[in-house]
Amino acid sequence: MSGKYRFSFGPWNIHEGADPFGPTVRDGIEFAKKLKMYKNLGFDGVQFHDDDAVPDMDNLSAQEIVKKAKEVRAMLDGEGLAAEFVAPRLWEDARTIDGAYTANDPACREYAKDRSRRTIDIAAALETRLIVLWLAREGTYIREAKDSSVAVEQIVEAINGMLAYNPDIRIAIEPKPNEPMDQAYIPTTGHAIAVSFMTDAPQRVGVNIESAHAILAGLDPSDEMGFALAYNKLFTVHLNDQNGLKFDEDKSFGAVDLRRAFNQVRILDRYDYGAAGEFVGLDVKAMRTQKQSVATKHLANSREIFLRLVKVARSIDNKTVNQLIADRDYEELDMLIVDHLMGK
Repeated sequence: MSGKYRFSFGPWNIHEGADPFGPTVRDGIEFAKKLKMYKNLGFDGVQFHDDDAVPDMDNLSAQEIVKKAKEVRAMLDGEGLAAEFVAPRLWEDARTIDGAYTANDPACREYAKDRSRRTIDIAAALETRLIVLWLAREGTYIREAKDSSVAVEQIVEAINGMLAYNPDIRIAIEPKPNEPMDQAYIPTTGHAIAVSFMTDAPQRVGVNIESAHAILAGLDPSDEMGFALAYNKLFTVHLNDQNGLKFDEDKSFGAVDLRRAFNQVRILDRYDYGAAGEFVGLDVKAMRTQKQSVATKHLANSREIFLRLVKVARSIDNKTVNQLIADRDYEELDMLIVDHLMGK
């Protein structure tokens, strides 16, 4: 069972514990030391932002960026790891304060497009074809500041430029309804898939579904995954958990709602997610209270919960489930699932 699924996380998931209301509480760890933790925690893939691989990339030439990315590729090889994807970090530069691809300033939009091309160069050097696109600041604080129809056209234009720049890449849009923007233009899986069909190569554009982002939109992550699977567009997932409709918490997978986690695992397993090489990606943060020596338990725990839920999903009596569905006895089905999750 465990050999079927490959797991990934990003280096930002081993973090110092700072939040908007307080400073760091743990020491930083060098990137190379983080890489040495992956295999011991049971992970084979590394998620990257572009500047995780090439820090200070805006001050480097295209050639220097590729050279440094190839050095990181050698580090991955040395640890027996693969790069799962690279994502352009388009939300921290002063030029993207008003959006990246949807900024009202044409010069800012061009910066975002150029940065995306450099991200694709990094991905090629790291030997991954997958680009994850979190459209973090593509939205508004007030409706009148932008034209939402034009904004969608601008996003599609940017994606088409990326697809044309490298015909080997695939792009996974990661939808989120809010934060850091008040309202995002591509808030849900349905929006992202609709955008994919507006592009020049719809078969190369899919989604990355993050559990917490779906929950923040008031949706069930397993239903979002099923929707994407029906379109063959679930390119990757970011599993975590979320305690209500507030800020993006990135809690350990299954830590808040075990049944919700069960249904995510169940639909992924039912439709052979991972059979085409997809990773089970985690985007989870350690509690701020964790001491330095135990600040990776959230990763190992999330992976273990996923694998245990695979066993739970596979051991359920599907004959009884199907009969209860046929009988429309959903109360009994409800209790069957609860009993099964409780080990009865």
